[in-house]
Amino acid sequence: MLGRVNHVALVVPDLASATEAYRDTLGATVSLPQALPEHGVTVVFVELPNTKIELLEPLGEDSPIAAFLDKNPSGGMHHVCYEVGDIFAARDHLVRAGARVLGGGDPRIGAHGKPVLFLHPKDFFGTLIELEQV
Repeated sequence: MLGRVNHVALVVPDLASATEAYRDTLGATVSLPQALPEHGVTVVFVELPNTKIELLEPLGEDSPIAAFLDKNPSGGMHHVCYEVGDIFAARDHLVRAGARVLGGGDPRIGAHGKPVLFLHPKDFFGTLIELEQV
């Protein structure tokens, strides 16, 4: 069911500084910032030969990742995103297996313009998992 790792998401307290560090210090290619009000975040993607790093900054005080930064002021790993061929088949398989799909189980459009779902971290050893249909 799982395909390749699409990205690893890191919550950062200052997106401009994080972008500068990845671009100027590490020499990575980074995207322009993209505000995603429907998800409450601003994102930048760091392009790597084998995957991407997604840098996330809260977009407003009501952002779902604001609490993450309250607990981890320096930021940190937020989730891992895996690719799937059919998000509905993946969801149905996971629900049958007892996994909890967040947000009512209906896919939403993610930062890449593709359907995504999130799986409860308590079902996967403390790691929030995002599935993205490719």
